[in-house]
Amino acid sequence: MDKFILSGSILSADFRKLEEEINTAIEAGMDWVHVDVMDGSFVPNISMGPFIVETCKKITDIPINVHLMIDEPEKHIDSFASAGADNLTIHIENNPNVYRTLGAIQSLGCTTGITLNPGTPAAAIQAVLPLVDLVLLMSVNPGFSGQKFIPHTVKKVIEVKDMITSINSHAVIQVDGGLNADTLPAIYQAGARNIVAATAIFKHPQGIAAGIRALRDSVA
Repeated sequence: MDKFILSGSILSADFRKLEEEINTAIEAGMDWVHVDVMDGSFVPNISMGPFIVETCKKITDIPINVHLMIDEPEKHIDSFASAGADNLTIHIENNPNVYRTLGAIQSLGCTTGITLNPGTPAAAIQAVLPLVDLVLLMSVNPGFSGQKFIPHTVKKVIEVKDMITSINSHAVIQVDGGLNADTLPAIYQAGARNIVAATAIFKHPQGIAAGIRALRDSVA
């Protein structure tokens, strides 16, 4: 099968030993570092800022994928790009000037991503699809790690894949939320090729390497 990009969300990492956990995950096969940025307004939690991106950049040179779950992301993209983000992903739901924001992200030298919450239809991103490198489909309601996968996401992956194909886009589909060895195969078969995992990697009962191996093996 085609190889997928495995993005490890450090939201579930042990920050007392972040460098060790990231390096262990990379050695085991993690491709990207995924940073979940929350402001306590757009989503009901507060998490990380640019300093965490800067810290990750000092730890590794693999791509850093930053998911901005915040109000007015256009006011903060410069600081995250300056901190070392390789990809900046914003939400369609809270950005009325999404064209301008995506263009600003490109001008900063980052690849672009657009996100759909579970209740937002795929058609909402039709107009901006030509502008993005990544489409992130949330398979849980954003805000907290460890939530249960929403099965309807599989259908949405298929819808978005058809949209991407119809315009000959290079965009890759990323899925985030409740993914583990049981839920990953269905969304992989549907066409997702960038997988975000937090709990399934950093809180796996047998350790980080075992968590990554289980994810890889589930679609082998």
